Amino acid sequence: PLRLWACGWTQVLTAADIHCRCAVFTQQPHDLVVVAGQPVTLPCSIPGYHGIVLWVKDGLALGVNRDLSGYPRYAVVGDHDEGEYHLRIQRVELVDDALFECQAIQAAIRSRPARVTVLVPPDDPAITGAPVVSLRAGEPLNLTCHANNAKPAASIIWIRDREVLSGAVYSKTLLRDGKRESAVSTLHIPASSVESGQIITCRASNKAVPSGKEARVTIDIQHLPLVNLSVEPQPILEGNLVKFHCSAKANPPVTQYRWAKGGNIIREVSGDTYEVVVDHSFFTEPVSCEVTNLLGSTNVSRNVDVYFGPHMAAEPQSLQVDQGSDAVFNCAWTGNPSLTIVWMKRGSGVVLSNENVLTLRAVKQEDAGKYVCRAVVPRVGAGEKEVSLTVNGPPTISSTQTQQALHGEKGQIKCFIRSTPPPDRIAWSWKETVLESGTSGRYTVETVSTEEGVISTLTMSNIVPADFQTIYNCTAWNSFGSDTEIIRLREQGGRQGSTALLVLRVLADHQFALALLWGGSNWSHAPHPAHAQVSSLRLQEDRTLNGTAAVTCYRRHACAHVLQSPSTWLSLLGWPWVPSSPSLSSWGPWEPSAAPVPREVSPSRHMAARVFGLSIEPFGAAGFAGFCHVPALDCIIKVIVGRENNITRLLPA
Repeated sequence: PLRLWACGWTQVLTAADIHCRCAVFTQQPHDLVVVAGQPVTLPCSIPGYHGIVLWVKDGLALGVNRDLSGYPRYAVVGDHDEGEYHLRIQRVELVDDALFECQAIQAAIRSRPARVTVLVPPDDPAITGAPVVSLRAGEPLNLTCHANNAKPAASIIWIRDREVLSGAVYSKTLLRDGKRESAVSTLHIPASSVESGQIITCRASNKAVPSGKEARVTIDIQHLPLVNLSVEPQPILEGNLVKFHCSAKANPPVTQYRWAKGGNIIREVSGDTYEVVVDHSFFTEPVSCEVTNLLGSTNVSRNVDVYFGPHMAAEPQSLQVDQGSDAVFNCAWTGNPSLTIVWMKRGSGVVLSNENVLTLRAVKQEDAGKYVCRAVVPRVGAGEKEVSLTVNGPPTISSTQTQQALHGEKGQIKCFIRSTPPPDRIAWSWKETVLESGTSGRYTVETVSTEEGVISTLTMSNIVPADFQTIYNCTAWNSFGSDTEIIRLREQGGRQGSTALLVLRVLADHQFALALLWGGSNWSHAPHPAHAQVSSLRLQEDRTLNGTAAVTCYRRHACAHVLQSPSTWLSLLGWPWVPSSPSLSSWGPWEPSAAPVPREVSPSRHMAARVFGLSIEPFGAAGFAGFCHVPALDCIIKVIVGRENNITRLLPA
């Protein structure tokens, strides 16, 4: 050991420390340029040094001494005893394009940084359209050559007949790795300098491949088919035969003929001739012949001079306009020879216009109606089209001012509204109540739109005497104004204006007899049921039942309602037959021990007439009746007769 004194402190150094501090580089790495794929060695020699040696790439340590296990292409080579720590790189890649240093850790020395520059040759150049570029006669030639993924970017030249061509446009693009570049060269040759059969070469080169790489293209000048389309005979009346002939010259030869009319392919024709009986559409829809060779296609079209009567080209539309605004109708016809157009209002002989467009200025309500656009082709034919003009205004209400209802029953009053535009709001008002839709207490408002207008219905459940003293107001609004109708409700009673229902009385002795029950304000005021015969009946449609049989059993001051299909406690008489003795599914609020019991009946229409004491024949296309056996109860049953999907009610004539 050696003891050193300096500045008042001492330090003991070993022989190894003194040796390490005296180490120096005899070989250092230096800048290199290498082609990707080749090997390269970076020298590093420190004679007599036996400490730790690191190789550093772009500031990142690769490993200690000779252990570079994380980099399989890298190895530290040389004589260890001689202090040789050379870095060997097998098959250089673009990632090796970096700065390298050799460092002796204990000696605290490092080599100068060495730049390894990796050169990458371009990919094989590619000419767009190669190997043969077909060129139409008289057109200039534009060639594009790509040389991609090179470092540095490849230079590109064009060669024809061993002569370098000038005038090419060159550009390059740096790739995402920030090192390689792709180059593009575009060569423009005017048509006068292009000859068929010429071979033009694209050569791409850089420092990695000085001799360059080449791509070649052959120029082939061709022309599209030259086509002539003839039509015979012309002019011609609609409904006669014409012949189209398509003659063509092409190089290379014709490979296909394709015919179309109005842009729609005619698949049944494939040769150079097309024969067809023409109609008016051949005047406006040209027939085309498309001739194809290997270079492309040529399409030639011809219209036929067809004589035909008027056919509509642009159909006029009905209009809805505000009062005071203009109404403009457009009507277009085609015809050959030339046609004449006349606009008139239906029912008037006054000609309003001879043009396609009819303009009515500042329309009034009386201008509303039907308008006719008529076209005439002299000595050929005529045609016309009708449109409607609707003029917007306030709504109008038309309803019966006095409507009827039965006391104790559900009643309805209806309000019919015509309105253009449709009403924005419809309201019913009475006393202090206003109702536009929905239900309020006994009252429900429903609105239905029809082709003729809008029907608003006010429905009242369980009519009471006060309802007949009330004034009902139906009001409708739209953006042009409003209209109001006052409607009163009158009680329906007596034979006049009442509904007489055919009923069946169930007596205590279980016998059946006919009786008539008249609707009135109170069941207690109804005529007492008596045995009676009805000699004739009439059928009245009741579509609200919608194919369901309704049978209602009434007791004095109490009533129960059963809504059943014919397959429950109704036996179907006639077609279709529903088996008897069905099960019961629901009943109304009958007293205990007073439940009705189904009874079977013969499926004979004649039997049905005898049972009910009717002297009519036949009973109906398909009738059914309900049987109700109620011991010791005075019950009246309303009988419904029906057809499938069309229920009707039996009423006295």
